[in-house]
Amino acid sequence: MTGFVSARRVPRLTRGRMVAVVGACAAVAVIVTIVTPLIGVTMTRDGRVFDWIPLGALTDDSMDHRVLVYARLPRALAAMMVGAALGAAGCAFQAVLRNPLAEPFTLGISSGSSLAAVIAIRFGLNDVLGGAGVGVAAMAGAGVAVAVVWRLGRVGRSLPPATLLLAGVTVAMWCAAASMLVQYTADFVEVSRMMRWMMGGLEVVRYATLERAAVPIALGLVALLALARDLNALAAGPEAAASVGVTVGRSQTVAFVASSVLVGAAISIAGPIGFVGLIVPHALRAILGPDHRVLLPASMLIGGALLVVCDTIARLAIAPAQLPVGIVTALLGAPFFVILLTRAKRGAAMWSGS
Repeated sequence: MTGFVSARRVPRLTRGRMVAVVGACAAVAVIVTIVTPLIGVTMTRDGRVFDWIPLGALTDDSMDHRVLVYARLPRALAAMMVGAALGAAGCAFQAVLRNPLAEPFTLGISSGSSLAAVIAIRFGLNDVLGGAGVGVAAMAGAGVAVAVVWRLGRVGRSLPPATLLLAGVTVAMWCAAASMLVQYTADFVEVSRMMRWMMGGLEVVRYATLERAAVPIALGLVALLALARDLNALAAGPEAAASVGVTVGRSQTVAFVASSVLVGAAISIAGPIGFVGLIVPHALRAILGPDHRVLLPASMLIGGALLVVCDTIARLAIAPAQLPVGIVTALLGAPFFVILLTRAKRGAAMWSGS
């Protein structure tokens, strides 16, 4: 594939339009993050009843305060961070590879991170590192996976998108098989922990976990935002990017490293979460156009808001029990993506290729 174009004509990007779009996306993200932790379910004689925690619970000393501040709020913040990281990473991957299927899962990064986390659970790394072992391993696994995919997919000085995507699929399949082998050697308790983690979930999130992941996520997001203009050029192909003065190799490397850091940090919090990095940038590109100066921050903010909503559904759908949010994103994401393609009637008409 050689490049992509917008699926529909969009207004020319001006400073005013960019501020308006990003401001609207930020408002959606803030409102969702504030409102969703207030929603809960109470079990009564008549069944389940939706209820609200008053905002005053933020400051008083009550059971509502403890539930809101120590359970639901960190969970919503974690979903926002993870969704923003995955949305931005997916947007960058799709631009660099000029392929609508490029995202952390298809590139093998999520699988590499998951394999490292499964190994950490199998050998009790959490006990050694005081609860941070699985998270550290997940980030390291993402880094190793992206290095292997990069090495396998590179041909000379070029980075053919199709070759890189095939390398990612190969690495993902190998990591999946290796993960099953590790599970086969584990005991029942370890397998249960592995399976629960690999479903992707935010049931128990502590502020300390958010603090550990905040720095790499912030650095990754800042790096990609600074690269937005280069992503516009790279999306048209390496030759076109070089012709306008972009240092192609450096920009590709920065995009891949920053995106892998984001994916590793996100998985260290929530486990592997699918479809956010695929659907959000793809849908927003159809609505906002291909300019990454607005598409990238919009993908961050809407990706975060989407995952907060999905996690709220996971928390409420079968209350008092809870679903892993990874199941919700998969169940909702796949049909949404099919509808998106069907309604477009052009499949990947947002992208031109050969």
